[in-house]
This record gives sequence, C-alpha cells and structure tokens, in this order.
Amino acid sequence: MRTSFLFLLLFAGTLSVQAQRLYVLNGDRLRKNVAYFNAVDAEEAVKNYVPNAASYDWLMANVPLFDCPDSVLQTVYDFRWWSLRKHLKETPDGFIFTEFITKVNHAGKHNAISSALGHHIYEGRWLRNQQYLDDYIRFWLYVDPKHSVQRFHAFSSWIDDAVYARYLVQPDGEFIHQNLPALAADYRRWEEERCLPGGLFYQFDVKDAMEESISGSRKEKNRRPTINSYMFGNALAISRMAKLIGNDSLQVVYKKEADRLQKLTVDSLWDARAVFFKVKKEKGGFADAREAIGYIPWYFNLPADKPEYAAAWDQLTDEKGFRAKWGLTTAERRHPLFRTHGSGHGCEWDGPVWPYATTQTLKALANLLDNYRHHGTMTPPVFYGELLRYARSHTLNGHIYLGEYQDEKTGEWLKGDIPRSKFYNHSGFADLVINDLIGIRPAEGNSLDIKPLLPENTWDWFCLDGVPYHGRTLTVLYDRTGRKYGKGKGFLVFADGKKVAQARTVRPLRVTL
Repeated sequence: MRTSFLFLLLFAGTLSVQAQRLYVLNGDRLRKNVAYFNAVDAEEAVKNYVPNAASYDWLMANVPLFDCPDSVLQTVYDFRWWSLRKHLKETPDGFIFTEFITKVNHAGKHNAISSALGHHIYEGRWLRNQQYLDDYIRFWLYVDPKHSVQRFHAFSSWIDDAVYARYLVQPDGEFIHQNLPALAADYRRWEEERCLPGGLFYQFDVKDAMEESISGSRKEKNRRPTINSYMFGNALAISRMAKLIGNDSLQVVYKKEADRLQKLTVDSLWDARAVFFKVKKEKGGFADAREAIGYIPWYFNLPADKPEYAAAWDQLTDEKGFRAKWGLTTAERRHPLFRTHGSGHGCEWDGPVWPYATTQTLKALANLLDNYRHHGTMTPPVFYGELLRYARSHTLNGHIYLGEYQDEKTGEWLKGDIPRSKFYNHSGFADLVINDLIGIRPAEGNSLDIKPLLPENTWDWFCLDGVPYHGRTLTVLYDRTGRKYGKGKGFLVFADGKKVAQARTVRPLRVTL
C-alpha cells in the first residue's frame, strides 16, 4: 500500500510544489472556490484517496490553473477538477477513477465502470502526476480481464485513441512499448465480439452507454456511428503508436484497418438525404432520427474535408435540431419520438442533455474548426457559446452541481439529487478549455500549435498556467494592456517561465520548445 497522501503532502511541502509549476497565478481564486465546493459538500458522504480537506493542496500540485473574466466558466473549470479528484480511488490493484461516487450494481471490481474511460483519460492527461492514469489504464488491460465479472467490454471504448492523445501531452515511450501489445489484442477481441461480415461494427445502445435511444436497440445488431468511429480512432492510434516504437508490421496493419473503417463508415452510415451520419438498422435502412452520435466521426477526424459533410453541423444551431435552452440535445427535437421514453425512470437518450454527449460533440466541433477548411456555418463563437451553455448547466437549487442528465427546457437533473448522481464522472470539461478553447494542440516532437477558439475581442485577459507538456510547464496568457499579469502586452506563451511565442492578438501560433 502506498504512503498516505496527506503524509506525502507534509513531507514534500506544498509551497515548493506550487513554486515549481506556476509562473503567473497564485491559486488564491482556486482556494476560494474549493472552500465553496467543500461547503456545498459538507456531509462528504464518500471519501476516496483525496478527501475534501486535502483537495486544495492536491489540485495545486496536479492541475493547470485557469483565470478568465467569465466567473461561471472559471468556477466550473475548478469544480470539474475538484469533482474528478473525488473519484480518484486507491485500490490493491493501483489507482482508478470511478464513474459513480457510490456503489452501483452494474460496476465491476472496485466499483469501476469503463463507459467514460475515454473521457477520463483525455481529462487526466493534463494532471502532473501520471501515475494515476498509468495504473488506471493497466487496470482495464490486465486486472479487469482476470476478474470473474469483467466490465471492460461492457461498453464501447476509444481507449487506444485516448492513450495516444495522452502520449502527445506526456510522452512516455516505455509505457507505449509495454502496453501496445495488450491494446492491439484488445482491438482484436472487439473484432471477434462485434464485427459483422460486411466489416462494420455493431453495438446495442445500452452497450454504447446510450440506452433507450430513438435509433437503438438492446437486441438488434445495428451499425452505429459511435463504435465505428471509436474503432477507426483506435486503429489509427495503434498504427501511430506502433510507429513510435518501431513496429513496422503493426503500423501497416492498423493503418490499413483505419483506412478500411473510414471508407466503410462514410459509405454505409452517411445518409445523404438527411445530410447526417446515422444508425444503419440490422434489418436494413437508416434509422429515421438524427442523433448527436452523428457528430462523433469528427471527434476522430474521420469525415473527408468536404462541404457536403460539414453541412451536417447546421443542425447544431437549429432549435428544431439540437439547440435547446440548457444545452445540446441527444436527438433532434423535431422527431416525433423526442423525449417519449419518460423522464428519470431509466437512462433516456431520446433527447435529454447528457454531459457525456456534450463533451463528444464539442470536441468534434473543435476538430472541425481546427482541422478542416470547410466549416459550414460553424464558427468559434458557436463553440464558445455552447461551451458557456454547458458550463452554466452545472447548477441545482442555486448551487454548483454535476449530475447524470438534464431536461433541455428547464435544466432539471432528471435523476435529481440522489447520492449516486452527485459528481457524476461521465464526461469532460477541463480538456475542452485547455485543448480547445485556449487551444493547446499537442503533437509529437518538440513543437505544438496554439489554436484558440476564443472569439476575437471576447476577453481582455486570461491565463492558463502550470500546464504539463513534454516535461515542460506551459503558460498561455492574453493581456490586452499588459497590466493584468505584468508579463507584457498581447498573446504570450511561456515554457518554464521563458517566453517562446508572442502575438498582438489571440490567434494561432506555432511554438517550438
């Protein structure tokens, strides 16, 4: 068993940790927010590895600090890190992150559930201490398969893509070398379990963690944009990781697999009449509903860069499509079966706002804006507006809150305030701020792109400080007058406190470290 966390804090000294990783911000705002979060959670019904009393010190030692003029976005950013910390659990099999804060029957060993594993890795890749993710990934690859009740394949997964995305932030070639065979073996298991004779993967909506959807089924072998996009992303990631460790044969095999899945997904799941990626039914034909899962292909940059595909995004801002007062719905609002499965009786994906899906859709939108020439009607203000809407949805009875899913008109959390729904670790948020809004776009090698999606002239200042990247610590800030942070005017990027890039306005920058 590891030395206790509180002892390590006392031994290391939090002031020295803070001084090593922050170059602009001092944590005062975070301290104030943590005090508020702790007060809201005064009963602290569940205590895992880091209790509330130690949460500020753990956050200061591990997470990038963010400062901006929008108080809601700022507070929710801190809250999401604070909430993620509540799910960090030390077990005899190493560290894991739970999904539900309380024990649930459909979880496996240590209350672990794999449905949001991809979100957990994308979010956790920005933590300074990567031992948590090392253990967590190994848990699913090696511990869960030996358990009598296995849960890894209980849900679709984009684990390979997420592991590679983590590598781009925190390159650890040895971890890739040690675990790539297990990742490739897991891909082959998915082929055995879910691949149809035609080459596409099928999935039940409940196994996509999206049960009771309009297009889904618990019995029919429907071909869905979800699992096929995930497996495309996984194959491409395995190929890229194989290249990193010099495994030429594995690289070639999985690049061909990615190319095959990309073509099949577009040829089979793109409904040209509906201008959308849709579910293809086992019995033939497309499902008649547009659903948010039709945007998941862009999460992995799967569609070609053509105007006809970009036109699918018109539905995002259409109030008969996915736009609603409290967020992005999981099905188009015009459909006759929208919200017809009930409210809060189970886990309805026929239209309510799910943070899980919102995270996927916003990541896909960011990729469209950053990696494609054809954006249709999408712009940075659309991304920013939906991110703000997502942030503002974190509320219940006047206090900050994160639950399972919401009514799109009222914001009511449809599972209410029951203990299992509190701090529901089933989505991402900080990664959308770091990677997409501020735009730290990681890459292999000694360079990266900063591609902000913050609309021009929106803020006079912001700062993202203490970002671990390739063994360095990044600071990205904008200061219109130079008086807010005292580091100079304009848009600046620092590595370990040394200025490495600068521009007059917030715009894309190429940074060489």
